[in-house]
Amino acid sequence: MTHTRYAFIKAQWHADIVDQALLGFTQLIPAEHVDVFDVPGAFEMPLMAQDLAKTGRYTAIACTAFVVDGGIYRHDFVAQSVVDGIMRVGLDTGVPVLSVSLTPHQYQETDHHNAIYQAHFIDKGREAAQAALMLAKSRQTLAVVA
Repeated sequence: MTHTRYAFIKAQWHADIVDQALLGFTQLIPAEHVDVFDVPGAFEMPLMAQDLAKTGRYTAIACTAFVVDGGIYRHDFVAQSVVDGIMRVGLDTGVPVLSVSLTPHQYQETDHHNAIYQAHFIDKGREAAQAALMLAKSRQTLAVVA
């Protein structure tokens, strides 16, 4: 069975920036093929991705978050845990889970930085859509060959 649905998980911290990735994603994958799920923060994305992957409904799942350095070490372990978690979900379930989770080194909550990262998230969302489409095509080819 060929799936044509994609899941898109958005962390709500810095939603004004993170939500831009969905705009980029839906420039390549029609919005009517994308189910959108909001989670409180990046740390909650792997569990949601796992729940969605287990449904068998999705060709791929994209996870997007903006994890910033608030002056304490927390952002480093959150970012690493999130990436490790979503990678594990993909490997354990066989459903590609794509990361649009960014951890900038020099972010300040200014209009200038917000504009830069909003534009960057549109690009990253588009890249995630390209990856999802490429993986779907490659996996279909592999299924035909096998």
